[in-house]
Amino acid sequence: MSCQCIIHCVFSHLFFLILSISLLFPRLGIEVKKEENLSEWYSQVITKSEMIEYYDVSGCYVLRPWAYSIWEVIQQFFDGEIKKLGVENCYFPMFVSQSALEKEASHIEDFAPEVAWVTHSGKTELAEPIAIRPTSETVMYPTFAKWVQSHRDLPIKLNQWCNVVRWEFKHPQPFLRTREFLWQEGHTAHATEKDAADEVLQILDIYARVYEEFLAVPVVKGKKTEKEKFAGGQYTTTVEAFVSASGRAIQAATSHHLGNNFAKMFEIMFEDPLCPKQKLYAFQNSWGLTTRSIGVLTMIHGDNQGLVLPPRVAKIQVVIIPCGVTASLPENERVALLAKCHEYQKRLVCRGVRASDDFRDNYSPGWKFNHWELKGVPIRVEVGPRDIRRQEFVAVRRDTGEKVVCREDEMEALVIDLLANIQHNLYNRAKKDLQDHMVIADTMEVFQKELDSGKIVQVPFCGEVSCEDWIKKTTARDEEVDTGAPAMGAKGLCIPFEPLRQLAPGAICISGKEPAKFYTLFGRSY
Repeated sequence: MSCQCIIHCVFSHLFFLILSISLLFPRLGIEVKKEENLSEWYSQVITKSEMIEYYDVSGCYVLRPWAYSIWEVIQQFFDGEIKKLGVENCYFPMFVSQSALEKEASHIEDFAPEVAWVTHSGKTELAEPIAIRPTSETVMYPTFAKWVQSHRDLPIKLNQWCNVVRWEFKHPQPFLRTREFLWQEGHTAHATEKDAADEVLQILDIYARVYEEFLAVPVVKGKKTEKEKFAGGQYTTTVEAFVSASGRAIQAATSHHLGNNFAKMFEIMFEDPLCPKQKLYAFQNSWGLTTRSIGVLTMIHGDNQGLVLPPRVAKIQVVIIPCGVTASLPENERVALLAKCHEYQKRLVCRGVRASDDFRDNYSPGWKFNHWELKGVPIRVEVGPRDIRRQEFVAVRRDTGEKVVCREDEMEALVIDLLANIQHNLYNRAKKDLQDHMVIADTMEVFQKELDSGKIVQVPFCGEVSCEDWIKKTTARDEEVDTGAPAMGAKGLCIPFEPLRQLAPGAICISGKEPAKFYTLFGRSY
């Protein structure tokens, strides 16, 4: 065989060997930068960190355990808090009759384009189409009307953990904008407007705690504008988050006061205790938090190495990796090293830390480091034979990359302290980011400039729907940004409960026409 043939044969075998390895071990890291291609970065993070699996129905996704575990932490906390308020869990059907859904005209008008309808059973056409719930007011309130006869039947405080379907035709993004998503929806009925109004803010405070205490995401609390409030409701309160990588805000959770609009429509009435012959309508609330929260966390904390999880919601808070296991390492030292790693794991678990060890021998320590970094585990503990002899280990923080050398007898205290510090640091970092990107503008020129620089802006506003339509149209741009979606105009995010500045007497709306009523936060939004 000629030298040329031998070289060709060697290179052919080498090519197929590399190809085989690449199929067995696909590229692990994130291949694009967050600041250069946010959409592709996001897609890679949620798939490579094993949060999401794409599905063959557009806009629907598989939530893998790494993501669902975050939802479980949120569920556990929120469920416990609402039960302190007397809320009980229940379940109502996912199907809504057409007559019930269309009973509240303004409500269904807002959801109409997104409602998915069941029209056939097999090949047989149904006599009346059945909707899949986009939300459950019209599902639950006919039953409320049956249950409420006297003021003694109130309050009714129910919550359900379920899925809803909103067949959106906008650009779908896992977690952030999907056709099916998981949420909790609370529905309550009260004898007095004050009781209902008090609950609206109690729930909003719990939502803020979910984001700030667990997801390490700062939020702006406020009231929705008349244009953006829940259709059919009296008013809507909201917590709004901000993603600086896209320059967009995102509605994080909402708590609605429905007044007695739905009560009148569905005849949820009770006898006036002071005048038995007179009927009164109940005052109602509805409130919801969705799996969108997981996408918000990912967008805000993730970096060019992958996911970054706040410790309080991480499925695994600490991963322990043995290092220095080579062919030359004596068997007794290898056994001792693995035993020490397992001992550390057990000690941490006994202290309430979600810890795991990674003993997979077909992967190098470097591969494992990258793997767990990509998945966002808050702390990586590295242990080698030399560390055992020195009675120490190395802890690596995911949020900063800092390495901390610690003595073995200080393990539990140091790790618990580090986890708290990481949680605190992620929140403070995101809070500073929000503060740096939320500004005030009193003229349209400054407003447009700040908006185009990727900020959200508090402006004096008259509150009129027609004026908000004008602002949205005026601030829209023709060019495209990040996901390929048009650079939409700014919409009213909320009227902040704590504005950056109090409105001056005689202030004029940003439009330059009507008197301003309040500072309102505007921005481009998901």
